[in-house]
Formats: sequence, C-alpha cells, structure tokens
Amino acid sequence: MGAIYFKNHLLVFLLISLLAVARPKPLSHWEIHIKNALKNGQRLFVHCKSKDDDLGARTLKSGTEFKWDFKVNIWDTTLFWCYLCKDQQRDECAFDAFWVEKKTEWLRIKCKDLRCFWTAEDRGIFLLDGSRNVDEYLHPWKMIPPYQ
Repeated sequence: MGAIYFKNHLLVFLLISLLAVARPKPLSHWEIHIKNALKNGQRLFVHCKSKDDDLGARTLKSGTEFKWDFKVNIWDTTLFWCYLCKDQQRDECAFDAFWVEKKTEWLRIKCKDLRCFWTAEDRGIFLLDGSRNVDEYLHPWKMIPPYQ
C-alpha cells in the first residue's frame, strides 16, 4: 500500500510540475468587440461562438457593439468565429474573431492590450491595428446567392 500511495503522489507531482514548466505565463484574458458602423441606420446580425461556447445571435443597431471576454484555455486551442449579415441585404461574412497564435504575434500586435476591435462597415470587416491606431480592412462582404 505504501509503494502505490507513493507512486500515485509522485505521478501527481510530476504532472503538476510538467504543467508549470510547459505553461510559464498565466492564461491570457482577452476581450473581443464587434461594432456595427454600417451607414444609413443599417442593422447588423451577429452570431459568434467557439467549440464550447455559443454566444448567441443578436441584431445590432447602427453605432452599437457586442463584446465578450474570456481566458485562453490551458491547451492554447481557443478559437472564436463570427457570422455577420447586413440586415435587409444579401451580404454576409464569416471570419475567425480570435485564435491562439503559435508561430506569430500578428493578432497580439493588432489587438493592443489583448483587446480586439472588429468593425462592420459598408465595404467589409475591419480590425483595429492597435499598434498604429488604424482600422485595417480584412474581410469583404459576400453576396448570399438567391434561393433557387
């Protein structure tokens, strides 16, 4: 009984030590904003989710935003994607609003202080480049094909 008890505790200690070494930084806390900047009072349908969390569908009035915050999971696999659609029009866009970068720091640089500001405009979807304080055009609207 003593040897099994010792082995179990040693295994738990080794596992905790491995996690501490593999994850030297705390879990990152991020904030994501989706803003409706469409002209002429157009409303924006927004539906964002991850594999584990469906943030729900909502319609934003012009000039308003939807935001959420979260911590990156311990496996560094957190991914949120959004579907946006212009109200009363046939334009839509689906894109990744957050992903964990393993090889670059692109998103971390754009999203200053771990806050990403996505904006839906008439031309398409923009992300605020926090390093330059400039909205960067990233995604065009796509026309929804008519029903056949």
